[in-house]
Amino acid sequence: MSFKQLLLGLVATVLASAGALADKYQFSAPAVQGYDVVSYHTAKRPIRGNGNFVATHNGATYQFSSKANLASFKSNPEKYVPAYGGYCAFGVSVGKKFIGDPEVWRVVNGKLYLNLDTGIQDEWFKDVPGRIKSADAQWKTIKDKSPAEL
Repeated sequence: MSFKQLLLGLVATVLASAGALADKYQFSAPAVQGYDVVSYHTAKRPIRGNGNFVATHNGATYQFSSKANLASFKSNPEKYVPAYGGYCAFGVSVGKKFIGDPEVWRVVNGKLYLNLDTGIQDEWFKDVPGRIKSADAQWKTIKDKSPAEL
């Protein structure tokens, strides 16, 4: 066996091991930019979560500010996850996916909605029920599309 063959075999082994590790350990950026989604409901304001209290739901990683909030989330995650995967509620209502700002939010009928910024949120406030109805319909079509596709 030549040195080149030996080196190629070693590189292949290292790459295969790295792939196996990547499959074993899933990493993601924290959902809602690390804010505790339970806090919107209980504290009536967004509070930053931390790495001590973490849960994964539908492929997203959520951080919490307390053990109690983590437990609340685990008991009923759908109650706390933001609408439309955390994308801007107004944007979704017009068939787009814009990043939702966790500090520009509203809980409506028990559901957390984020918006891009305060200007967009002002537009959303003009007809919240209508925008939610439109966004719910649009979400069925755009849910699995990347923002760039829209």
